[in-house]
Amino acid sequence: MDFLRGISDWKQTRVEKVRADMESLGRCPDCRGRGFTSSFSSVYLPTYDAIFDCPGCNGSGLYEDWSGNNT
Repeated sequence: MDFLRGISDWKQTRVEKVRADMESLGRCPDCRGRGFTSSFSSVYLPTYDAIFDCPGCNGSGLYEDWSGNNT
């Protein structure tokens, strides 16, 4: 169980670091400031299947919009 806890702690630390980095840059952590998310149709031949506005920041790419939606 310590192994799984270690992985969970590592993942949480990584998420917090990305959030802090994106906050300092003023970008949405979900889309990394792009304003959109995409899905891939295949792992072997990656092609964009669909592109959507980021649900975290409503497509703006800004940290302020993301933090207002996720608090």
